[in-house]
Amino acid sequence: MPTIRSSADLRNCYSEISKLCHDYSEPVFITKNGKGDLAVMSIEAYEQLTARFELYGLIQEGLNDIAAGRIRPFSEAMADIRSKRKK
Repeated sequence: MPTIRSSADLRNCYSEISKLCHDYSEPVFITKNGKGDLAVMSIEAYEQLTARFELYGLIQEGLNDIAAGRIRPFSEAMADIRSKRKK
């Protein structure tokens, strides 16, 4: 279940919110005037999230290559690598 805190809590209870972010590696949602305004998370959680997005992007590139026919057998690719190493 998401943690939701007010902007006043962010100002007045920063240490508690920071601890929540670090202990649970999930964002804390901050409201302003009763409506969603921000999502706050630890640096570690942010780095994991961006790494996951990067991985998803690389997987999508591979899927796009397969769909476009830009593939070749592994043995052929390895032969090209080996021949370039010998030069």
